[in-house]
Amino acid sequence: MKPNKKQKKLRITEADYMLAQRRAARLEEIDEHGRPVSFRKAVHKSKKVYDRKRFKRMEQKLSD
Repeated sequence: MKPNKKQKKLRITEADYMLAQRRAARLEEIDEHGRPVSFRKAVHKSKKVYDRKRFKRMEQKLSD
């Protein structure tokens, strides 16, 4: 007869607990609203504001 192998006891760490809580909250939010809700939307950028990168891209397009 083979000796029984000791089973590894799983320990729930604080990081695991926080991850599970975040995931549960997200799933509740999706159930509540019917779709995922995102709060990180890009802020509107005025075209009147000076933007060096945009001007450089416009110059490159005109020169091609």
